[in-house]
Amino acid sequence: MKLKLLSLCVIAATSFQSFAEEAEEQKTWDVTSEVGAIITSGNTSTTTLKGGIKAKHHLENWNNEYKLDGIYKEDEIDNDAGEREKKRTNEKYSVSAQGNYKLNEDHSHLFVYGSYDSDYFGAYRNEAVLSIGYGLRLLNRSDMYLNAEIGPGIKRFEEQKKFDENGVRLPTVTDNEAIGVAKLDYNWQISDNARFTQLVAVEYGDTNTKTVSESALLTKINGSLQMKFAYNVTHNSDVSDDKENTDTETSLTLVYSF
Repeated sequence: MKLKLLSLCVIAATSFQSFAEEAEEQKTWDVTSEVGAIITSGNTSTTTLKGGIKAKHHLENWNNEYKLDGIYKEDEIDNDAGEREKKRTNEKYSVSAQGNYKLNEDHSHLFVYGSYDSDYFGAYRNEAVLSIGYGLRLLNRSDMYLNAEIGPGIKRFEEQKKFDENGVRLPTVTDNEAIGVAKLDYNWQISDNARFTQLVAVEYGDTNTKTVSESALLTKINGSLQMKFAYNVTHNSDVSDDKENTDTETSLTLVYSF
């Protein structure tokens, strides 16, 4: 199980690499893979795997983007009997696709977006979003830009599994609601070898408002390889009593561009 994510990233990276090599002459594909792993043993035993694939497809009238991300963590802890055992403490996967139809105005587009998140330990077990809207560039300089998107959508979500006082599993609750979506995407090319990015995305609904933020610094190691330091925050306005509203994640990964 603990190699599930790493295997998935390797298979996906291999598949996308063939597309990238084929499209190199056409210059229609931009593909990056991100992989990080921390494995410790001895007094403390932990396994953390993080990976992802992002592909951008540039066409005459469309700019499309596809993402696949995942994280798996396993820790060695003391059970009720005082014995050491390995236990999964985090497992999350997400997949998304967005099609951007170019408008006549520079850096403006209409978009169609769909995503699915599976989180074993988060505020919600599963989430699926479908939205449409309009995007434009608010700031456009040679070393930085700021893009914005806004639109309506629909969201389907399932709460985490719950158990009563006797340990009997209760039925999960699945719901649908209309939402409003908004996103800001900031990119600053600090130097030839360093780049800062900031992404903030909001899904506003009557039941829950979800806000996701990623702050990242990327430094170039060579022409195709970068090191990425990122800080992620996910906030849900409404969660069950046994869950926290805010989840954070700090990661250090390698990013390879095909």
